[in-house]
Order: sequence, then structure tokens, then C-alpha cells
Amino acid sequence: MTIFQNKLKYSDVTPKKVFLNRRQIIAGTSAVGISSYLPNSVYADVLKHTKTNYTVDAEITSKSDATSYNNFYEFGTGKGDPKNNASMMQTSPWSVKVNGLVNNPGDYDLDDLLAGIDLEERIYRFRCVEAWSMVVPWIGFSLSKILDKVGVQSKAKYVAFQTLNRPSEMVGIGANPRFPWPYVEGLRLDEARNPLAMIATGMYGESLPNQNGAPLRLVVPWKYGFKSIKSIVRITLTDTQPETTWNKLAPQEYGFYSNVNPTVDHPRWSQATERVIGGSIFKLGSPLFSGAKRDTPMFNGYEEEVASLYSGMDLSKFY
Repeated sequence: MTIFQNKLKYSDVTPKKVFLNRRQIIAGTSAVGISSYLPNSVYADVLKHTKTNYTVDAEITSKSDATSYNNFYEFGTGKGDPKNNASMMQTSPWSVKVNGLVNNPGDYDLDDLLAGIDLEERIYRFRCVEAWSMVVPWIGFSLSKILDKVGVQSKAKYVAFQTLNRPSEMVGIGANPRFPWPYVEGLRLDEARNPLAMIATGMYGESLPNQNGAPLRLVVPWKYGFKSIKSIVRITLTDTQPETTWNKLAPQEYGFYSNVNPTVDHPRWSQATERVIGGSIFKLGSPLFSGAKRDTPMFNGYEEEVASLYSGMDLSKFY
């Protein structure tokens, strides 16, 4: 794979307001040929990144499928609801509170939090607990880079995350008042420091769409997708295992670890196989009815990189 040497930090990205003004200026001129080539993403013309060897031997899911077939209950429980409703969410300005067992706690402006961190593309398998899968080209960096920046204290054992909770912009929150908002997730510290665990700020060469977790989300490719929390506003280092949303809701179905494991079925369906969303051969017109079935590999195909994290643990209890 070609390695591109030109790198740009997240802080170098053109601000949304500036870019939109640029589009308005162009729209007000006769330069029709120029405006027709502008990208959809407000950051795409400068969001440069380094290609990496993180890839898989599988067809990449189309951008249209990956951005329109989502679970993001803050915008509704239907697969198309996030795309239809997420445009209401304001992602600028954005800050992340970092607290707990860290040397440098505080409310970090997004640019300050990510300053000095180079972006790279990683093509990962994505496996939903609902037994469907995608292959997505994420743009981001190892989560450990943020942990190093804030200074993890020696007593810390876990990393907890929290999603934005803004009912005025997230219609699914009001529609599901019994859901334990805000959405929370967590990892063991050694999981969070594994090189595969990443913070994504983009996908498909552009910034993250709102429905996919803008402006930054977690991606943990060896775990079921609900562990990859979206639109993060808080990161907490703690010495006790944090609560996680789906484990609170249904502990008999969703464990803290939730590693992809084809030998342990969900109580209501098998995890041995998965339906591949989209695909040039199997596409039938809608992600809901498209895709072939494939066998699900242990740890979603990342066993070599992560199995050692769980040495001595009972694999049958990971769910």
C-alpha cells in the first residue's frame, strides 16, 4: 500500500464557518465548474492523512451504506433515523471533559485536545451485535495518544466514555425517556492502550458525518459495535470498572467486554455468521436486504493482535 508522507493535524482543518463562507462566495459567482467539484464534507478539501498498513482483505462498504445504515439511538431507533435526524446536532464548538485519575484534567477544546496528533487511515472490519458487518476506512489515531497527553496515573485501570446528551438536538432522547441517557461505555486500560483501539475523526477521506459519531468517536474493531461510542464529550480514568449502557439495560445479553465471539450466541440469535452490508456482488437495492452471509472470525479477525489481553479468562463469558 502506498504511504503518503504529507500529514496534517486536526487543528489544521479549515473551520466549518470559513469553509461554508467559501462555498457561499463560489455560489455567488459564475464559477459553476468549480462549485460542482466541491466535496460534500466541509473539511474534505484539507483533511489529509497518512495511509497505513491497517487494512483487511475484503471489499470496503460503500460510503452511502455506511452513512445511512446506523445505530445511534439519540436520533431514533430505526437504521435510517440517524441520517435523517442527526443534522440537527451542532458539532462546533466542541469540548471534551477529561477527568479522574489523570495528571492534566480539564475541559479541552477539540483542537487543543487533538493538537500535535497526526491523522491516519485505517481500514477495519466493523461487526454489529445484531449480526451484520461492514468494512470501513476510518481516519483517526490510536486512543493511547490522548491518554499519553492527559497523563494517566498509576492507579487507573479503566477508561470510561460519555456521549453528548442534548435533547434539543437529539430527537431520540425525548422519544425514549426511559433509556438511561447519556450513553456511556468503557474499556479496560490495557484494551484502550492496544494499538488497534482508535479515536476516529473521519471516514472515507472526509470528516465524520453526524450520524457516524461526529466530531470524534471510539472504534474498537475486535468488539461489537455498540462499544465504539459516538460523539464523545467525556473521558474519565478510573480504578473501578465503569457502567456501560447496554450492560445496565440487559446484563444477561450485553457484557462489559463484548468481544466478537462466534462461539457464544446472543440469547436471541446466533453470532456464528454475519450479514455483510452492501457489496458489489450481492447488492439488492437496500442495505436492509443486501449482502451475503459469512462466518464470523474470533475477535472479528483480530485475534493475533488482542487475544493476549484475555489470557486465562473464560471466553464463554465474554458476552
